[in-house]
Amino acid sequence: MNRQTRKRKKYLTDRYSRQTLFAGIGEAGQKKLAKSFVVVMGCGALGTIISTTLVRSGVGRLRIIDRDFIEYHNLQRQVLFNESDVKNQLPKAIAAERHLKKINSEVEIEGVVADVNYSNIERFIEGADVIMDGIDNFETRFLINDASLKHKIPWVYGGTVSSCGMSMTIMPGKTPCFRCIYVGPSSGSIQLTCDTAGVIAPAPFVIGSLQCAEAMKILVGGKKINPDLISIDVWDGVFSRFKITRRADCPACNGKFEFLDAKLGTKTTSLCGQNAVQIVNPDVKDVSLATLAARLKLIGRVSQNEFMLRFSVNDYEMVVFPDGRAIIKNTTDESVAKGLYAKYIGM
Repeated sequence: MNRQTRKRKKYLTDRYSRQTLFAGIGEAGQKKLAKSFVVVMGCGALGTIISTTLVRSGVGRLRIIDRDFIEYHNLQRQVLFNESDVKNQLPKAIAAERHLKKINSEVEIEGVVADVNYSNIERFIEGADVIMDGIDNFETRFLINDASLKHKIPWVYGGTVSSCGMSMTIMPGKTPCFRCIYVGPSSGSIQLTCDTAGVIAPAPFVIGSLQCAEAMKILVGGKKINPDLISIDVWDGVFSRFKITRRADCPACNGKFEFLDAKLGTKTTSLCGQNAVQIVNPDVKDVSLATLAARLKLIGRVSQNEFMLRFSVNDYEMVVFPDGRAIIKNTTDESVAKGLYAKYIGM
């Protein structure tokens, strides 16, 4: 062993010394982490916490996928970004890659600016050992669930809004899947999002940390994978665990991947000549425009009658109808329109 090799070995030993002292990982587990490939879907609050934790822990390769760019309101809870990133108008995935490479140069880090959908998700997760959920909408989670079960790749669900959060580990063929709990994206109702109900930083910090612990257990071959759905409210100090069982009629568990096959989910149509995109969510049947208006008034300009609601934020205008259909004006980019719908209306 030459001097350079010995020096590098000592560097790696010192870097992860506190982690390898932990009985659940040890030196053998650390070597497994170094050979692992993790895909992080979404790089908001959860995604940044997950990414920095896994990079610091010494995973071998990390791919971060996000379609959004950084805004000032992100800095309250998204730990990888700073004011310079906002001023430079950087996409989240690119800024995350740059910052993480300064944290651990030993890890192969790839930031991908893209909208995750049925046409590309299988390519993004190919060869992954685990998929991490940092997504901001339920529809994409159903897509992740389908891809996970089809390719037998474990994934760790996590979601937060307000002061609450939930997490669950899905081991294909061994545990209940996401559709065993949630039959469809929204069960006919508009859901709260961080952009309408707010979120305090401790919620994603706790949930993201729980997700990382599960991922590390999977990657090192740990036996005590959490089989339950965990729910927390960091403001009220409530921590709950729910035993979940597989649904005999679960489409995904039975090999029917309706989201991956693009048979279910939000439909987008670019409206020719109108600089607008129409979005139809077939799972939303009846929207209370008055309730939606009360939430959105805290964010932008709102006008509403019994037939439609108009909402303006930044340079966009959204027209929402009682059946959940929406028209997003001032864009022809269907990915942008879908992101705005998820952010302000909820999937």
